[in-house]
Amino acid sequence: MLVSAPIFLFCVSVSLPFPDKPAESFLSYGLPWANASNTPFRLYKHWVHEGGIASPLIACWPSGIKRTNTLTHQPGHVIDVMATCLDLASVKYPRTYRNRSITPLEGKSLLPVFQGKEGRRHEAIYWEHEGNRAVRQDEWKLVSRHPGQWELYNLREDRTEMNNLTGKAPERAARLSKLYEAWAERAGVMPWDTLQRKRKS
Repeated sequence: MLVSAPIFLFCVSVSLPFPDKPAESFLSYGLPWANASNTPFRLYKHWVHEGGIASPLIACWPSGIKRTNTLTHQPGHVIDVMATCLDLASVKYPRTYRNRSITPLEGKSLLPVFQGKEGRRHEAIYWEHEGNRAVRQDEWKLVSRHPGQWELYNLREDRTEMNNLTGKAPERAARLSKLYEAWAERAGVMPWDTLQRKRKS
């Protein structure tokens, strides 16, 4: 029996060769164009400022999503796709595999969002890529370019991350930093400098 299932599409920037050059001539289109591609957001893929991580998720599921051509600004994360698929299949994520404990699922099902409801909220969502790190809790986002210091932004008021509030709200920045460190430990995030030294040895 065939069952209708949702189709997910993440919109991400891609790098294509210029038409008058051979296909193997370009691996990417360079930093200036990468920066311009995500205007007005700061930076681009590789970084975890909004220009590097903010991507729309397009979901198509004719038998399940009745409110078509609508947009929601509820934040989500790629980890939510697994949780959504398990929810739709009425399957629970296992706690063990071959008698070994496995890392618990942290994603939240997007099914309520598809149904036009408020989604299941994350305590916080996290990113780490080559030492660049971020944590978002509600409208607050703490972000750092490796090896730089933390920056704090209120995304509701400053989606383009232009007004660093770390100096004005140091206690909030400290709380978010602790959340990030706890996540990094349970997720097995290896500090980028440590990983680089291991690769060279």
